Amino acid sequence: MDCSVEKLIVLISSPLSAFIILSNLFIIIGIVFNKKLHNTANYFFLSLLFADFFTGVLLPCIPRMRFDKRLEYHWCLFAFISPNFFFLSFLANLLMVHYEKYLCIIYPLHYRNSWVHRCVPFSLFMVWMLPLSFASLPMLGWNNWNNSVHCSYKQVFPNAYIYVETYGLVIPSILAMSFITIKLLLVARRQLKEIKKLHRSVQRDATTDIDHQMDLNYAKCIAIFSLTFLICWVPYIALLQVSVLALEKYDIIENETISLTFTCIGSGSASIVPVILGLCHRQYTEFWRTLCKKYCKSCCKPKLTQPNQHNMVSKEETLEDGLTVAT
Repeated sequence: MDCSVEKLIVLISSPLSAFIILSNLFIIIGIVFNKKLHNTANYFFLSLLFADFFTGVLLPCIPRMRFDKRLEYHWCLFAFISPNFFFLSFLANLLMVHYEKYLCIIYPLHYRNSWVHRCVPFSLFMVWMLPLSFASLPMLGWNNWNNSVHCSYKQVFPNAYIYVETYGLVIPSILAMSFITIKLLLVARRQLKEIKKLHRSVQRDATTDIDHQMDLNYAKCIAIFSLTFLICWVPYIALLQVSVLALEKYDIIENETISLTFTCIGSGSASIVPVILGLCHRQYTEFWRTLCKKYCKSCCKPKLTQPNQHNMVSKEETLEDGLTVAT
């Protein structure tokens, strides 16, 4: 691999990888140290954040998968299978988060009896084991290894494997998540109309501002969903199509610099979805906001400048010691 190509990969993928890693750690700590968030929905989201964290760690490896390496058989398989596994697990966790939210909102009365809520450990086990099983198929013999000195993705992943993963797993999962989100937005719209109708029946004159605020919040939700799909999923789907066409010897992007830039941005764009979901949730950042408020109060607290400050402190300490002994 050329030195200029290596610099380009580092220049583009490293900042994106660092952003994904630090953002996930930020949200993970905010959930772990907030006991109010220890419930089923947030266990699934926490699993998603860990999958996204590892995807961010291995993100710089994805553009390098285009180039041949001098690796032995087992190391060659590991170099290509591990990024694929963590991205598939990220996708499975993201789909599970959407499905859990769908059940909770669409079927609120039957949600606690669903297998997702009752069997959380089993559900988490499945969203990691199923991607691992599919990602390990080349290690079990589904590969094109020909005892060559060079290691490339064509020797690890047969064309049929890439077609199954792209059109049988990845794109259907993205479409399923989009369908779930649109369904939830339609339900929210219907409930919004019912709430506005109820407000108008109770207070006819004072509901204009409330209706406007609810419409504004709903418009924000639609805007966030649309921007997330356009910014995060559209580049990744385009990258998948370009990669599949490259297997058929159709080089749509002949410039290597543009091709690498597109690969880095396309592969990293999907990993930003959990970060957007986490930062938009106020409870996930509540721990950090509380910590900042405490720190600001301690820093901005005015200090006593009276000459008898030392005597007052010593009297308070003596009084506290006396109360402690009395208790």
